[in-house]
Amino acid sequence: MTYQVVITHTDEGYSINCPILPGCWSEGKTKVEALENIKDAIQMYLEVIADNTRGSDIREVQVA
Repeated sequence: MTYQVVITHTDEGYSINCPILPGCWSEGKTKVEALENIKDAIQMYLEVIADNTRGSDIREVQVA
């Protein structure tokens, strides 16, 4: 899947977050490092969501 992320330059390097996944953020000294780190953060975020919703009645809806 593809996720939009927001990169912000900071004094320490770069902060990066995924707005569609509240609380999912990371950082890095370079943009490349921040982008690699957010990939890991997104994967971990999705694993937690999957664990927390296991056994629930889950549906998908399409939004235009």
